[in-house]
Amino acid sequence: MNSMTETSPWADIQTPTSDYNVKRVAGATAVPCYWGRDTSGSCLFIIELEGDHAVEFRRQTVRVNGIDVDLRNEGGQQRLVLTLEKQADRDLFEGLCRTLARALENASDSASSLAVAMIHLRRWKTFMAGRGQHMSGEQVRGLFAELTFLRELIGPLGTSAAVEAWMGPERSHQDFIFGNTAIEIKSLSGAERSSVRISSEDQLESLNDNLFLRIYRLSDMPDATSARSLNALILEIQASLDSADAVEAFDSKLVAHSYAPLPEYDQPAFVVQEIKSYRVEGDFPRLVRSGLPAGISRVKFDIELEQIEDYACDKVLGGA
Repeated sequence: MNSMTETSPWADIQTPTSDYNVKRVAGATAVPCYWGRDTSGSCLFIIELEGDHAVEFRRQTVRVNGIDVDLRNEGGQQRLVLTLEKQADRDLFEGLCRTLARALENASDSASSLAVAMIHLRRWKTFMAGRGQHMSGEQVRGLFAELTFLRELIGPLGTSAAVEAWMGPERSHQDFIFGNTAIEIKSLSGAERSSVRISSEDQLESLNDNLFLRIYRLSDMPDATSARSLNALILEIQASLDSADAVEAFDSKLVAHSYAPLPEYDQPAFVVQEIKSYRVEGDFPRLVRSGLPAGISRVKFDIELEQIEDYACDKVLGGA
């Protein structure tokens, strides 16, 4: 799916014969921001600054794959000019610029606007270097479910430990591992039948003493007050992280999940309709590697939820 359509902010900006052609970015940013094109037709994002910020720019400068970052003195004013170098990355560049524009609404002046921009550029470096394929609807829903649990885990564990516990992007057998507990996260759409797909013989077998299956039933309800898109949920989690290391680790794990902040992930908007947790123990119905005949591997199977009600539990960790 290509999110770049006629609604692209650069669609109606003509290529100039000199300087730039621009249009103002909507929103109450602390300093003027513009979508633009230069004489080569490249897509630009321009931030106008008052005063001299050259020393601070050099101190914080960062190289981002596919984006030229330049502080220019033009017409007696400084401009931070972000230039997209490859048209193939235009959808990602748009998503990143829109995220930056929203963040600039919380800045107070030119100096803080530059600081916000440089922080975002350092994060963009991760997304531009590791951008993956577009996620399917099922992948979006699965990632939303994992991040919903991650957000719940931040309270009991703290931000850094919660992000560290998120193992799904690292191709671990379970999505979360912390202490002596492992948790496999699954999602169901509101319309789906009541069974979940287990995608390997390793997902429901663990060396940890406590293993849980936690299932989120999600419905696309864009008009509901509590509805969140994947992009919105990620922004909420990023805002709650209290260290640069946690932010970097979180962003890297998102990239490993093939996520990039593209406008297309502004939909659907999910509401969590139901959360069910099950303790995987004893005769819980499952196929596991240690119980398979020699030569059998890559097993996938469905579990009917009505058959595991005896294993239902209220909590998997404190109040989470």
